[in-house]
Amino acid sequence: MPPLSGSPLPGTPSSRVHGVAARGCHRPDPPGNLPAGPTRFIGRGRELDALAALVERARLVTVTGIGGVGKTRVALRLATALQDRFCDGAWLAELSSLSDPALLDHTVAEALGLTDHTDRPPRAWLLEQLAGRRTLLVLDGCEQVTEACAALVKALLRGVPGLRVLAVSRRPLGVAGEQVFALPPLSGPESSELFEDRAGGAWAGAGEAERATADELCRRLDGIPLALELAAARLGTLSVTQVLERLDDRFRLLAGGAPGPLPRHQTLRTAIGWSHELCTPAERLLWARLTVFAGLFDLEAAEYVCSGPELPAESLLDVLAELVARSVVVREDTPLGPRYRLLDPVRMYGAGWLDALADGERMRRRHRDWYMGLVTWCELDWFSPRQAEVAARIEAELPNLRLALDYSLEEKGEAHIGQYLAATLWFHWTGCGRLAEGRYWLDRALEAEADNEETRLKALWVLGHVAVLQGDPARAVGALAECRETALHGGHTRALAYAEHRAGLLALVSDDLPRAEELLRSALARYQETGELNSDVLAAQAELATAVAFQGDLPGAVALCEEVREVCAAHGERRALAYALYILALAAWSGGDAVRARPLLRECLATAHAFRDLGGAVLAVELLALVTLEEAGGAGGAEEAAVLQGAAGRLRRSVGLPLSGSRHFNAPHALCERRLRELLGTRRYEACVREGAGLDLDAVVARVGCGPELPPAVPVARGPVRPPETREPAVSPATGAGETTG
Repeated sequence: MPPLSGSPLPGTPSSRVHGVAARGCHRPDPPGNLPAGPTRFIGRGRELDALAALVERARLVTVTGIGGVGKTRVALRLATALQDRFCDGAWLAELSSLSDPALLDHTVAEALGLTDHTDRPPRAWLLEQLAGRRTLLVLDGCEQVTEACAALVKALLRGVPGLRVLAVSRRPLGVAGEQVFALPPLSGPESSELFEDRAGGAWAGAGEAERATADELCRRLDGIPLALELAAARLGTLSVTQVLERLDDRFRLLAGGAPGPLPRHQTLRTAIGWSHELCTPAERLLWARLTVFAGLFDLEAAEYVCSGPELPAESLLDVLAELVARSVVVREDTPLGPRYRLLDPVRMYGAGWLDALADGERMRRRHRDWYMGLVTWCELDWFSPRQAEVAARIEAELPNLRLALDYSLEEKGEAHIGQYLAATLWFHWTGCGRLAEGRYWLDRALEAEADNEETRLKALWVLGHVAVLQGDPARAVGALAECRETALHGGHTRALAYAEHRAGLLALVSDDLPRAEELLRSALARYQETGELNSDVLAAQAELATAVAFQGDLPGAVALCEEVREVCAAHGERRALAYALYILALAAWSGGDAVRARPLLRECLATAHAFRDLGGAVLAVELLALVTLEEAGGAGGAEEAAVLQGAAGRLRRSVGLPLSGSRHFNAPHALCERRLRELLGTRRYEACVREGAGLDLDAVVARVGCGPELPPAVPVARGPVRPPETREPAVSPATGAGETTG
C-alpha cells in the first residue's frame, strides 16, 4: 500500500498520517461521500497514527470500543485524511439503522453510488462494478448485522484487490486478515479540552478551581466523549461542581457504596441515565418516543408520531430544542432542511424507557402511518415540478420507510398496508434506479398473506414493471398475467390499464412492435376512460411513439411525442419526458438534422443521469455517437464517437432491458459501429472503445456538455416536500386504495 498523504487536518497533530506523497493516484479530486464533522475534532493524534499504520498493512481494519467512545468520529477523521490517495474515493456506508441483513448489499451499493438495473443478485453487480477500483470503504455500525457484514466484506476483499475496508463495530467481524483496533477513551488533557469546548459560553471565565473540578469530572467519566458532552451540556443549568456531585452520588449508588471506578460501559450508561433524570417529564417522554425513528427524521414527522395529550404538537418544537441543547438529540442541516437523530447509546437507553411505558406498539404504528401518508403524498407530487424534490425526500427517508415496510409485513393483519407501501413507492423503484430493492420489497409483499385485492393488484403491476426493466420477462409475464386476469374478473379498470401498459412495454423491448402498439393503445384508452393523467400515462404515450417510430411512421411518432412534451411542460414532469426527447432526436437525425438532434439528446441524457436511468442513458449516448460522427466528420469526430460507444458499452452491462438483443433499440449502435470500423480500422476503433469504457456516467455527461443550465440532479433539493397538513392518522388502504395515482 502506498504511503498515506495529504496536508494535516485541524485537530490532527500527527505528521505520520500525512506528509508523504502518494503514489499511483493523480486524480485531483477523488469522489466520495464522507460527511463533515458536526463539531470540532479534538485530540486522538496517537490513535490516528496507530490506526493509519494498521490501514497501511491490512486491507480490513475494524475499530472497536464501547458505545460513545468516538469510534465513528475517529474512523471518519482518518478516512478524510486518506481519501486523496484512493483514486476512486472514500465512501461511508451507514449501517446503524439497518435491521434486515437482506438489505445490506443494497445499502452498501447505494452508499457507493452504484446502480444496476439487472436481476442479478446485488452482490454480483457490486463485485463487478467495484472491480479495478481503488476505494476506501467505511462501514459504520456493523454490529447491527455482524454475520452478514462479515460475509460481504470477505467477498469484497477477495474479489476487489484495490479495496480497503475500515469497519466500525462494537465487536470484530471475525474475517481472516482482520486487524482490530480497540479505541481507548480520551486522555486526561484531551478529555478536559473536549469538555471545555463543548461547554462553550457556559465555560467562559472559568477559574482554576473550576478547571480542577472539571478535570476530576472528566476522570470520573473515564474520558468517554459522549458522557463528557452530556455533562458539558448541563453547565447552562448547573455549575461544574454540581454536575460532579450529582454524578458522584449516582456512581456511588450504582456501585453499592463501594470505592473504585465503574466499568466503562456502566459509566456511560450512568451518565446517560443521569442526563435522563435531569430532563423534564416532557423531555423524557419525547426522548423515549423518538427512538422509533431510524436514522434522520424531521420536525413534522416528530410532531405527528410523538405528540399526544401529554405532549401537545404545538409544544414539541420547544421540547425537541431542549433535547438538542442537552446533546441528547443531534441536529444536522441537510439539503432538505434541518433534520435530527439520536446517537445509538442514547437511542438504546430511550428505547428501554419506551418499553417500560408499554407504548412501543402504538408509536411504531403511528410511525408507519406517518410514512404511509408521506409516500401517498409523494406519489401525487411526483407528477409536478417538484419531482426532483420528491426523489430527494424519499431517498433521505429510506431507513424509516424500510421500518414502516417491515412493520407492516411482519405485524399480523397489516400485510395489505405493506403491499400498498411497496407498490406506491413505484416512482422510487422505477423512476430513481432502485429496481433491486424494489424487487425485494415487492416479492416479499406479495408473499405475505393479505386479503385486499386492490393493493395486491397494484403490487403485481409494479412488480411486472420492475421485472421488465430488470430483463426478467418470465417474472414480468407471470405478475402481469395474474394482475390482468384478476382485474378483468373484478372490474378493476385502472389495474387492467396498468397491466396492459407494462405488457406493452415488454412487447416493445422484445421487438414485437404490432403487439406493443396494440397493448399501449388499449392502455391509453383505458387511462382516458378512467381520467388518469400522470407520469405513467405520459410514459405509455412515449412508448407508443417508440413502437410507431420503429415501424417507420416517424411523423406519427413525432406528433405523439410533441403532445407528451407539451403536457410535461405544463405539469413540470421530467422523467417521462426523456423518452419523448429521444424519439424526437431519433426523428431529427433520421431526417438529416443532426444539429437539432444534439440538444434533445443532451437534455435526455441529463435527465436520465439525474434519475439514474441507465437504459435511457445508453440510448442517448449511442445516438449521440452517431450524431457526433455525422456532425464533426473526419477521424477526430469518428474517434470521439467511438469513445462514446465504449462508454455506452460500459453502461449496458448494468442495464436489465435487453437493448442489445433488440434489433430496433440496437440499430443506432450497430450502424455507428459499422461506419466507425470502416473509418478508423478495427485496431483504432477498439482502442477508442477501450478509452470510453473507462468513463463513468458522470464523466460522459460532462464530456457531451450537459451543463448547469440543465435541470438539477435528483439528490439536490430546493426545499422539503411536506405531506398534507393533518394531525390525523394516514388513511388505511384497507377500505379502498387502488392505483389512481400510480
